Amino acid sequence: MKPQGHWRNIGKNNNSTNKLTVLLFVIYLAALFWILLFKLGVRFSYMGNRNVNLIPFNEFITLNGKIDLGEIIMNVVIFVPLGIYAGILFIRWHIGKNLFFFFLISLIVEGLQFILRVGAFDITDIITNTVGGIIGLMIFKAIEKLLRNRFKAQKFINIIALIGTSLMVLFLLLLKTNHLWIRYQ
Repeated sequence: MKPQGHWRNIGKNNNSTNKLTVLLFVIYLAALFWILLFKLGVRFSYMGNRNVNLIPFNEFITLNGKIDLGEIIMNVVIFVPLGIYAGILFIRWHIGKNLFFFFLISLIVEGLQFILRVGAFDITDIITNTVGGIIGLMIFKAIEKLLRNRFKAQKFINIIALIGTSLMVLFLLLLKTNHLWIRYQ
C-alpha cells in the first residue's frame, strides 16, 4: 500500500495540470475572439457592412462553379482546439452537450461579428466551426484511447498546446510590432 503523501502528490500534479489546461484554454479563447472579432486589429474594406447568409455554402461558390475550400478549411481548423479543450475540461458532457457548446460559441462569434460590423453572420461559418469542434473532440478521444489514460492524454495535449500557444503569441507579437517580413497594417 502506498503512503498517503503519494496520493496527495498525484492530486497536486493533476491540479497543476488542470490549471495549465484552463490557462491555455483561456488564452485560446482570447486569441479566437481577437482573430475572429477584432481581425487582429486590421481594418478590412467589408467592415461596416451588415450581411446575413442563411443559405449554407452559398457564398463559397466561385465563378467557375467550384467551391472555395480555403475559408471552409480555416473555419474548421480554428475551432479544432475548442473541441480538444472541451474533451479535456468538460469530462461529464455527452456528445450532444459538446455539440451544442461548439454551436453556441460559433453562434456568439457570428452574432457579434454582425452586431459589431466586423463580418457577416454566416450559417456556413457556424456549420464549419461546429464541425471543427467535433473534429477536435474526436482528436482528444483518439489520443486518450491511444495513451490509454486520460491524465497522460491531457499532459500530452498541454505540452503540444503550450508550444503552439507560445509560437502563436510570439508570431502575433512580432506581426503586430512589424518585426516580420510580412506587413500587418
